[in-house]
This record gives sequence, structure tokens and C-alpha cells, in this order.
Amino acid sequence: MTTIQKKSALLCFLILFINCNLIAQKQDNLSLKIDNILKNASPVFNGVILISKKGKTIYSKAQGFSNFENKKPLKIDSPFEIMSNGKQITAVLILLEVEKGKINLNAPIKKYLPDLTQSWADSITVQQLLNHSHGITNLQKPLAFHPGTDFKYGDLSFSLLGKIVTNTTKKSYSENANLLFKKLNMKNTFVYDTTKNQNIVSGYTNKNGVFERMKNSKITPETLSADGIISTVNDLVTWNENLHKGKILKPETYQLMITSKITSQHNFFGKEKEGYGYGIRIIEKEAVKYIGHTGLGDGFSSVNLYFPQSDVSLIILENQMNTEPDLFYASEFKIKNTVLNSNLLNP
Repeated sequence: MTTIQKKSALLCFLILFINCNLIAQKQDNLSLKIDNILKNASPVFNGVILISKKGKTIYSKAQGFSNFENKKPLKIDSPFEIMSNGKQITAVLILLEVEKGKINLNAPIKKYLPDLTQSWADSITVQQLLNHSHGITNLQKPLAFHPGTDFKYGDLSFSLLGKIVTNTTKKSYSENANLLFKKLNMKNTFVYDTTKNQNIVSGYTNKNGVFERMKNSKITPETLSADGIISTVNDLVTWNENLHKGKILKPETYQLMITSKITSQHNFFGKEKEGYGYGIRIIEKEAVKYIGHTGLGDGFSSVNLYFPQSDVSLIILENQMNTEPDLFYASEFKIKNTVLNSNLLNP
């Protein structure tokens, strides 16, 4: 090797070394900012957070208690109720049946739920259940709007989707979901079951800093497909890795899931209406496009966001839920904005 070649090699090494140091410093700055948010959170942050990029953990922390009575600390692998973040799992189970030719997204739901006697069962489609554009508010009441013309969020449509999965596969919703989790090696994710000791962290309401344990769960056998999934931050990163990288659904099916045919507004995602796919929101009006969802109930709150351009996942699970709606996702909102304004989202 000539002297010039040696100097060139040394220069390349120095540039690489400096770049690596700069990246590490930027990640450290992000970590410090998030640490500061958690330390000074009001209301208090009690939960677990994990940020990954390209499958590698960038930041993780467990802060607070899984049980306030005995002060048992939370761990990174503590299992939480993820509430409405389970809806995208139900959507995937439906889409897997679509790929097998057993479900037509544009078919009326009466085809798969023959026991429904309501007249609207012949006009509402499976797709409209998936994106909350169906108009159903109560099985015994008239529709709130003509199917496909508006958005009304709720659990009922996903309860019906769970029944469609059961009727189509001839297996219970729990069997279908748990088999999928096993296939994806999501070892700490499962469907809520009161007959088993599932070692879930306790959920609490937070009223002015006073925590009250939730004694009765809103999850019922009928709502499992809407709000009945238990998971951990690591397993939800595994879910994102598989779902958003083509390891569960075919590319064309996945595109159906993340393409919006209806819009809705949610305070966590801003004041403007954004797209809603199948159990997942499509955010395009912020600095960086991303997809994800929130979950709230039973004294739990959850956030699962995925930034496709940079392959970043942001998962936040809390087992405390403020009684003031203005304080829902208070720390989560700040952390999301910190990530959005960071260099982490550079491809």
C-alpha cells in the first residue's frame, strides 16, 4: 500500500469514526430529552417505553409500578392491556382470510354473519367495519349515517369482525390470534382470558395524583377482538417488524390496510382530520409520514407508532389513565413530538 493509499484509508476511518460519534451523540441527546420528559411528567408517567430503529433498540425504560399497593416495579417485559391497539391485529386476521379467498372486503357483512336480522346487514361491507365508516352505534338502533359516508369510532364493529373471523375459520378469535402470536414468536402476547393467571400489570385511574385500581375489566368475551390483547413493548416491536416489512401480509393486501378511504380527527395526532385504514391511522400532515394507533381503557393507555421511511418504532405502554380527557397521553404526546423533531427519523 502506497503512502497516499494509507493516508486515504486513514482519512476514511476518521470520517467514519466522527460520523459514528455524531450519531451516538444525537441518540444520547434524544435519550436525555426523553428522560427529562419522564422525570418531570405531570401527570406522572407510569409505564414502559421502547424506541427501535431497523430492529435495534435505541431507547428503552420502565418507570413506576406494576402494582401501586405493593410497589412492585415495572419491567421492560411487563405485560399490559393494549386496548384499541389490538384492532390492527383483528384487521390482519381478516386480511389473512381475504388472501385465502374466504372473505370479500366489499361483500355485505350479512354474508359472514347470517344471524344478523337488521336490514343494514345487507348494505354494510366488511371494509366499512374495518375503517369505522359503517354507521352502527348500537345493534338495536338505526344507523347514524349512510355506510361509507362518515366516520364513527367504536368497539362494536371490531366485535363483529371477531365473529366474522370465528365463522370463517371455524376457530375462536382467541385461537386465531394466539396462533398468529406463536408464529411470530411474540412469546409475551396473548388474548385476555379470565380463566387463566396471565400475570398482567394492574391498571389504575389517576385523579389529581390519586391512583385507584380498576377492579372490573371492560373486556368481555364479545369484545376480545376490539380491546382484548395483552402485550409488551418488545413484542409490539416484533409485531411492527413483521407487519410493516411484508412478513405477514402480501404487499398488495398490506397496502389495502394502510390506505385510507375515510378520514377522522384524534387529538393525539393533531387538530386536522387524517386518514384511517383498517384498524390503523395514516398520518400525513406532520413533518414525517407515519402510521399507528392509540388505546385507552381499564386504567391503561398505549401508543404504537411506526415511521416507515426511517424504520423506527415508538411503543409506549402505561398502566395509569388520567380521569381528565385533556391529560390523556400527556407524556406520550411530548415524546412523539420529540422523536418527530429528532434526527432519528432520518432514513
